Amino acid sequence: MSDAFDPGDARHWIERGRPVHHADALAAAWRAFPDLPITAPLEDRMARTRKRVVALRPLHETLAAETEAVRQGANFAFAERQVAEGTTDPRYARILHARDALGHDWNTAWSYADGYHAARSGWEFRFFGSARASDLDRRRQAYEQGFRDDGGRLDDIFDTARRSYAAANSAVATPAPQPLSTGRILPSLWPNPTDAPAPVSWHRRLIILSAKEVASGAIGHLAQLEAMPGHDAVVIVTADAKAGFARSQEHAATETQADIAPLVAGHEFGDILLAVDDADLALVDSVAARLPIVRNMERTRNSVIQRRTQFRIWLARGRAPGTQAAAGHIRWGKVAAGLSGRLGEFTARYAGPAEPGGHRIIVEDPSGVPALGYRSASGEPLMAEITISNKAHLRAAMTTQLRSFAAGLRF
Repeated sequence: MSDAFDPGDARHWIERGRPVHHADALAAAWRAFPDLPITAPLEDRMARTRKRVVALRPLHETLAAETEAVRQGANFAFAERQVAEGTTDPRYARILHARDALGHDWNTAWSYADGYHAARSGWEFRFFGSARASDLDRRRQAYEQGFRDDGGRLDDIFDTARRSYAAANSAVATPAPQPLSTGRILPSLWPNPTDAPAPVSWHRRLIILSAKEVASGAIGHLAQLEAMPGHDAVVIVTADAKAGFARSQEHAATETQADIAPLVAGHEFGDILLAVDDADLALVDSVAARLPIVRNMERTRNSVIQRRTQFRIWLARGRAPGTQAAAGHIRWGKVAAGLSGRLGEFTARYAGPAEPGGHRIIVEDPSGVPALGYRSASGEPLMAEITISNKAHLRAAMTTQLRSFAAGLRF
């Protein structure tokens, strides 16, 4: 890369990552309207800059169009993968229908599918769109078109009641996952993790992880796992579409084999989490009949951020030996107002920075005061206020506190 940058030389723009057609346009604008010397009057220098901005306007419009085309292509490709993988969300198929049969772009195709899904589910006509969206009217029209295409009638005052009744009594409202011949559901169709099931001891939990993730840590699942107390007892099996299955021990895989059953034999699992995709997922599907049947069988999916979040939710249900934790969905408050979570009659709040360092978490009882006098099932006192060193662990620490208090007793 050249040390001295000359904006009028297209080669310098290319060296810094610009494609050729962008570099040529940028260099041409700078050659036509170069910067005036610093000794020139300010008004002249500002006028020169404005002329260059006008000259570059077509390039900026081209950049915006190219970026939008990439975004729409990636979104439609994701929808195609969801349909190919047998997603239970019918909206992805409607998105592709809106694109192929009706000529919609991504924004209006999603609105069409949203309206179609609302009518199919028996919901009211309720279009949500940002007032700042430049294509708000087109999105609204697409939503209404999808709503009408599945039987929604805006001129019928009994429309919502009729469709709600039909949805409640129709088996086609949400397509059911196809079971195996043994009556099981394919692992690729397992639901996403939630915080509703009861916590399970770590030694009764199984993670089926992609061998690529163990080797590279690209998504960061192992780092998330290592932050959890008691995680050493979890059973990890890696899946590799080419090599097969192996037990992972201290991030080193044992000898691989084609069958998963011997690797999980002798364990009584209560939780299974599947964190694989693509060819590795097809491998797990092929041995689905060999997997143990347990109460909670779940799978992470979609984007990296979503997978991390789903994995974190699953990890939060882990229970260290000798501890008790309550089940149930934690209702989280807005982060902008100070993160808070509520489980049963208890509320955990972020109470701000601690002195001399760290971050305070306070658990309150129904009256809004610190929950004092509570003990765990083993008799250990539960602290209504704790301090953590890393704010990134705030949600995990709040989850642990809430589940401990909800399972505790007051003396």
